[in-house]
Amino acid sequence: MSEELYNENTSIPFGKSGLIQKIKEKTSKYNSQTVFSIGDDASVSNFKDTEMVLSKSLIFAEGIHFDLTYTPLKHLGYKVVTAAVTSIYAMNAKPIQISIALSVSNSIMQKHILEFYDGVHAACKNYVIDLIGGDITTSKKGITIAAFVTGIAQKDEIVFRSGALPTDLLCVTGDLGASYLGLQLLEREKTIFNSNPNVQPELKGYEYVLRRQLKPESPKDLTDYFKKKAVKPTSMISLSNGLASEIINLCNSSNVGCEIFQERIPISSEAEKLAKEFNIDPVIAALNGGEDYELLFTIPLSDYEKIKNNDMFSIIGSINTLDKGRNIVMQDGTIITLEPSLNNQTFQNVQ
Repeated sequence: MSEELYNENTSIPFGKSGLIQKIKEKTSKYNSQTVFSIGDDASVSNFKDTEMVLSKSLIFAEGIHFDLTYTPLKHLGYKVVTAAVTSIYAMNAKPIQISIALSVSNSIMQKHILEFYDGVHAACKNYVIDLIGGDITTSKKGITIAAFVTGIAQKDEIVFRSGALPTDLLCVTGDLGASYLGLQLLEREKTIFNSNPNVQPELKGYEYVLRRQLKPESPKDLTDYFKKKAVKPTSMISLSNGLASEIINLCNSSNVGCEIFQERIPISSEAEKLAKEFNIDPVIAALNGGEDYELLFTIPLSDYEKIKNNDMFSIIGSINTLDKGRNIVMQDGTIITLEPSLNNQTFQNVQ
């Protein structure tokens, strides 16, 4: 690829090699497994024979996964890392390395790429994960981001989606639906701005839902909590899609049914307020919204006493045998079948 990368009017015209060097200068190493990261043809890592290596690839495309109209590039870099590490946490493992490849159009200046990597560096520091490389190339339109993350865990510590058993407690970290509602707010303000560029966005008072959409956090301390309490989940999955879809994915993998309760689904007061403003049922936002980057997992009923007073996650229901279905019990007692794309139209009353 040509060294004459990106917008020729960029204020920092140091080419691809110089750009990579700038990124390397701010890259720190947090894990002993990383021997060599950025600056050669490949990274070098060293793992002990007793440790298992986990990996995950993700891709983010402009116009599909993010909109640069209202997404700061620094936040986008942070969000990409958050999304990646959540997949490793969902295996009860520790993320240690990430590589990120960018394909960017000529409309993107080098300073913008460095803004993106400022967010990546901040997230790497927060999650104690090493940025070990990647690639940067040009494209005809927009930005596409590819991330590859690796993690480690002892073989007997890894948790899969397929281990849930009847009577297990079904739990979820954090709160749900705020990211989706933050997106609705941003899309509303974008529409207003496009109609009248002189109108300033009305975002005051919505900081929490905006942060959940633009700069989400993953529950990085959960695996340490499990070790401290001597608890091992029987199954676990990340909440990149809505709660309903991920519950069904977990149940399909474990060949089980489930029952969750509407009033136990954690929804923030800020999300409830905004949902009312949009005339959206906040439970619908939680079930279908996505991009919460929380963790859904099951715990043996016998471990209830160990975890009952925690402030990291909520018990929202339990696992049943497959023949009992996968249902949500509404506040009025109505039992409704969970569907992957649950919304007002696809609620199916079964009792």
